[in-house]
Amino acid sequence: MGAGRIRLWRWTAWGGIGLSLYAGWLTVDDARDRASSEREISAACDRLVSPAEVMDLRGGMIRATASKYDEYRIDTRKLPSSCTIYKVPGPGGTVGLFTLSVRGSSASEPLNEISNDILGDPFYDLEEGGHNAKQDITAVADRRPEPQPLGAGTLGWYSNWYTAVRAECGPGSRATAPRVLHVMARADYEDVSAADRQRLARIARSATERLASRIGCRTHLPALPDGSLPEAPSALRPARAAEGSCGWFARRFARQAQGHGKPLPDRALEVPTRSANPVEGCLLAVSPDPMRQAISRLPEKKRELLRSNFTHWWMRTVSYFGSEAATVGFNDLGENQIIKPGTAGHNRSLWWASSVCAGQPALHTVFFDFAYAYSLNPQTRSVLFRAYVDDITKRRGCTHVKYPAMKDFQNLETS
Repeated sequence: MGAGRIRLWRWTAWGGIGLSLYAGWLTVDDARDRASSEREISAACDRLVSPAEVMDLRGGMIRATASKYDEYRIDTRKLPSSCTIYKVPGPGGTVGLFTLSVRGSSASEPLNEISNDILGDPFYDLEEGGHNAKQDITAVADRRPEPQPLGAGTLGWYSNWYTAVRAECGPGSRATAPRVLHVMARADYEDVSAADRQRLARIARSATERLASRIGCRTHLPALPDGSLPEAPSALRPARAAEGSCGWFARRFARQAQGHGKPLPDRALEVPTRSANPVEGCLLAVSPDPMRQAISRLPEKKRELLRSNFTHWWMRTVSYFGSEAATVGFNDLGENQIIKPGTAGHNRSLWWASSVCAGQPALHTVFFDFAYAYSLNPQTRSVLFRAYVDDITKRRGCTHVKYPAMKDFQNLETS
């Protein structure tokens, strides 16, 4: 072997060793970064989550960081609370990854808040600063599809980017424990995979168990459903074919014409009905052509206002059962208002009735989007409201049904 070849071989060998050492150093460095990130996640979320599970979201990562602000770090002694975690893809930058929020029922702040502003609009695009540019806005509830029951329903609910687990604090719980807990694990990025939906469910359930144990909440959580969580549907379908939670509308109204004063919904987004569902909702909407036709038949004053200011009509029904019915409310001019079980009433476009189902209190609510409420006459609103409440209380075998007084539906053009 010539001297030149020997030198080349030596340099190649030393280069290989150097590259191996460098690769080993990177591996050790990456392991240290991941371990440091996991410690930061654990601290920010008050040890409620598995940091490894969080780091495996979004295809897995080496580095993550938590918000430094106290309002985005969990303190289980002070509910409600939340932690926010960011992925670090490179030096000097972060992208959204994960938020865990923990809440307990209280006398002043409802766990189940009926959003009567743009946050409750299933078709409102926050990133665009308004309604999206689609011609057919009510075809897809891409802003806020209806949450699906998690398993049999008692464990909680989920959508395509979050899972919310609930726990009831039963006999033997500490006196300071709330009656019910809600723990939500949310992905802060788009295109959440099926594997990540399942991971979020595991994170939420585990965090709920840890939180319950820490605050003295005696509870038993059902197991997560076997297999992956199917994608939550967001496309509305013809109301005449609605089933599940929207079946009441198909049975009663789907064959009726869209007459004067009755621009009825022709689209629906339902969820499966479960006898144990503690929360059950249905979204109904009017497609563009019937909406325009209905506007053209309204009095001129209403017609001009609706044409210039509103782009879509929708309504949502939600019923709450048992402990969930004891923590329902809405925000009225900046103030939280609790809806008490056993009552019936209204607040502008929100209407509610109450009943007793399986010996437990229940609340049944209907919210009309403001524009839709403005287009409907009071009698039509009353008929829709009563049809929904009649149907769900009969299906659930409820008694002691209490409705708002009929006079409340009269002469309320914008309520």
